Amino acid sequence: MLAIEVDHLTKYYSNARGVIDLSFSVNKGEIMGFLGPNGSGKTTTMRMLTCFFPPTSGTARICGLDILKKPLEVRRKLGYLPESVPLYLDMPVRNYLRFFADVRGIAGRERAARIDEVLEKCSLTHVAHRLIGKLSKGYRQRVGIAQALLHDPEVLILDEPTIGLDPRQIIEIRGLIKGLGASRTVILSSHILSEVSAVCDRVIIIREGRLVAVDTPHNLMRRLQQTPKILVRAQGPADAIAQALRKVPGVVSVEPGIDGPDAFIVTTEESLPAINSLAEAVCAGPWRLAEIRPVDMTLEEIFMQLVADDTEARSR
Repeated sequence: MLAIEVDHLTKYYSNARGVIDLSFSVNKGEIMGFLGPNGSGKTTTMRMLTCFFPPTSGTARICGLDILKKPLEVRRKLGYLPESVPLYLDMPVRNYLRFFADVRGIAGRERAARIDEVLEKCSLTHVAHRLIGKLSKGYRQRVGIAQALLHDPEVLILDEPTIGLDPRQIIEIRGLIKGLGASRTVILSSHILSEVSAVCDRVIIIREGRLVAVDTPHNLMRRLQQTPKILVRAQGPADAIAQALRKVPGVVSVEPGIDGPDAFIVTTEESLPAINSLAEAVCAGPWRLAEIRPVDMTLEEIFMQLVADDTEARSR
């Protein structure tokens, strides 16, 4: 079942480009990464999906509801964390959530129960009576996410949720997002590739407002990695081991690995047959084979190759 359907969505600002002819879908219960460099159109897309402003053309459906025909109903289905979180710094956390619960029309016992639930879910219970302005940036992001969860939305849209956080805070927010994805659909917008790779089931990649790819990181790697690479870790004289590996049929190159003097990155013409032959070459010599496995492309490499391919295609 689809939670989000985007159909030829386009936005222009006067003569400036926003996004151009975007079409994609997000399954119910999926965490979808929305990836692209700054200025690529991520925030513009988020704002159209949340009915912040209308598209120039095209449309989208959230839980089957058209963003143009039923914007109020769409907003009830959505929780939204914008890039700049709208926090009232002089309010305690619980009072801030109570205010937004009133805005959402949540009252009485339901309001108290929902506030307690999101405080616990976002690990904010112990700071519920502290002023938001006295909290760290990481806890302020948690408050913003708690506000987006108050009305128990089916779809959660997070625009750069870890921007400006330190490494420990980023790990904590990632864990929170993964937990939220167990019960709702999440779109996570980011230009941080490792963040998307760590939490998302699939990724959407856009550049200059145009769709470049939609797939899982694994499938994108398989599609783009034309020359397989294999990590070989063996103990012994590096020059002698490298020379033995180069003699294996199908080996294109042997380069030193970055993980130490006993590591080698072998580029091959074929994958699985070469692994067996490489292992035999090491074991035939007076060396000990410690590790051998395929090396996948990183999401950074996938992104750079897709962007390069897209730029080349549109320049022809």
